[in-house]
Amino acid sequence: MSEQRPIVLQTRRHLKWRALDPLEYALMTLCGVALVGFTTSVFFDVLTRTIGRPWLWLQEVTSTFFIYGAFIGAAVATRRQDHLNLSALTEALAGRTRTLLETLKGVIVLMVACWMVGFGYVNFLNGFGSYRMPSLTPIASLYAAIPLSGVLIGLFSIELLVNGWRNGFADPDPMGGQAMSDLEDVGI
Repeated sequence: MSEQRPIVLQTRRHLKWRALDPLEYALMTLCGVALVGFTTSVFFDVLTRTIGRPWLWLQEVTSTFFIYGAFIGAAVATRRQDHLNLSALTEALAGRTRTLLETLKGVIVLMVACWMVGFGYVNFLNGFGSYRMPSLTPIASLYAAIPLSGVLIGLFSIELLVNGWRNGFADPDPMGGQAMSDLEDVGI
């Protein structure tokens, strides 16, 4: 069995809990599965329609892969700080200004996560009254992705805030030898 490569860059290690690394790895794998599933189902949907024998259920499969891939991907992007390039401004700052803006950014993302959990759960419950066609699966099966993503985004936001307050938000050694270590970590 091969050894699992680290997916957290060493320059970001001070902001991460090692206990959540396997979760991030699993979520990234699920994103890959969702991408492959989405692409494959779209291909077969187009193919079956082209030959005049459409599989109507493929649209349900396609939308499920897309929705879960997008919401799980949002959670992974939060942990990896790849979301909406919000970190570009704060990375150029230092000291108290950076801490303040990183905290503000983290609190806003945490508030959005709470909103996703609360309103997503309400939508999930309401989704048992509507059904997807042709399978008659409750649409709640899609809405479940929203609060699930909110919980993960909230967890990763708390992780970032706690570790940033403890260890500082800035990378410990921005250019002093760590860049090569990061490239080795990701297999380059």
